[in-house]
Amino acid sequence: MATITKYSCGAFLLSLGLLTGCGEKFLEETPTDQVTDANFYKTTTDAIQATNAIYSELGKAGQYNSALWGIGDIGSDLSTTGGGGGGDGLEQQQLDNFNIPSTNTLTTRLWGSCYVGIGRANIVLEKVPGMSIDPAIQARSIGEAEFLRAKYYFDLVRAFGDVPLLTKPPKTTEEVNIPRTPVAQVYAQIEADLKDAITKLPTSYSGDDIGRATKWSAAGLLAKVYLTEGKLSDAATQARSVIASSGKSLWADYGDNFKVANENGKESLFEVQYIAGRNQWTQDGLGWSGNEFMGPRGQGIVPQGGYGFNIPEPDFVAGYEAGDTRRAVTIWMPGDKYPDGREQPSSLPGSPNGYGVKKWFVGKVNTNIWDSELNIPVMRLAEVYLILAEAVGPTTEGLDAINTVRRRAFGGATNRDIAAGISPDDFKRAVWRERKYELAFEMDRWFDMKRTGELLTSPQLRAKGVKPFNVLLPIPQSERDVNPGLSQNPGY
Repeated sequence: MATITKYSCGAFLLSLGLLTGCGEKFLEETPTDQVTDANFYKTTTDAIQATNAIYSELGKAGQYNSALWGIGDIGSDLSTTGGGGGGDGLEQQQLDNFNIPSTNTLTTRLWGSCYVGIGRANIVLEKVPGMSIDPAIQARSIGEAEFLRAKYYFDLVRAFGDVPLLTKPPKTTEEVNIPRTPVAQVYAQIEADLKDAITKLPTSYSGDDIGRATKWSAAGLLAKVYLTEGKLSDAATQARSVIASSGKSLWADYGDNFKVANENGKESLFEVQYIAGRNQWTQDGLGWSGNEFMGPRGQGIVPQGGYGFNIPEPDFVAGYEAGDTRRAVTIWMPGDKYPDGREQPSSLPGSPNGYGVKKWFVGKVNTNIWDSELNIPVMRLAEVYLILAEAVGPTTEGLDAINTVRRRAFGGATNRDIAAGISPDDFKRAVWRERKYELAFEMDRWFDMKRTGELLTSPQLRAKGVKPFNVLLPIPQSERDVNPGLSQNPGY
């Protein structure tokens, strides 16, 4: 506990381990010495390394490498567990069937991962402001820490409701084991962090720093936070600023968003950074494990054969409009050609209809390594257009925003536009539907369904047994065991 590697700095001196959020070259660097907490936080390099540590949880099993696709996709109307059947993927099955114990692995991982990231952010926000270092790096590091703390708290408050709000590194057990903070106070802190981050973060990066949070990452996330809170005017203001001033634009082809060659590209506001070829079996490595987990089961087109998890639901697949180019990018369908020329079968283990998630497919990155380098987008410009549309309703501005996204989906055609004269309620539902298909399998659908109320009204989820209390996830029992002040959400 007394020493940390040069590339580590976290709550209670947790080992840094991964450097997932910075430019990908940083991921390849090797620690060169050992330092103590007492002589760290002295130089510009120290500030950068401490800030890098905050990003690392994004790429792990507690976030985008497992928990968030289990909760966000399988817990929604997009998909079902898949896998090998029986007890395979029990933690996903519990979310799929809304029979979620307080010991569920994925909800426990999400809680823990967010608080590790928050702990690391709190240390940076305590230490870096007092350092005598390059002022630009100092301001940037503070902004990055605020952005990431806001992101972690946003996931926590949406998933669990009231959560303990820690904004300083705790010094005692009593300072750690605090009760849950009301949702409104947590959102107030999220807003404050993002507003300040917008003033401190650069608008863009170059070289090895590409992939760090920017001013536009923070503005886009703040727009989404405001939308979630129902602050529509504020959401629209932030969305307009991103669309007008970020310099971002939509790829002409929807599928270009999900190619390794286009990472951190023209439509991206923020991504989880991955590199490949470093790990055998792990979801806590430097690479994206979804290539293997979601690859068609047993077909041998990914390094270890494919596990076939996260299987698209028939109702979701059938809901694509004719001519929507997003389907071919997002879904493996029977008859689709594999890279070796074979066709996707009409039925697979765990997928009786022969469907699979194609959006994250990379293929055989390395025959002996199972992870891939494909980044996962946290926010794209297309989502900002849809935030604006929902916030302003069926005005000319709102129609232009949703139709900008739809025209890309339909190959530039304007005859699939949402027409003027649509009622506000119908327009709102049209935007929700557009989010469902534009952002499918980007690990946010459960959160969206909760926000819109669809989680409890969806016939598909009602048939699976969704209950009113499932709008919140259970507080992990392991956390309640060590913090008696943590109350449990009703129903669990």
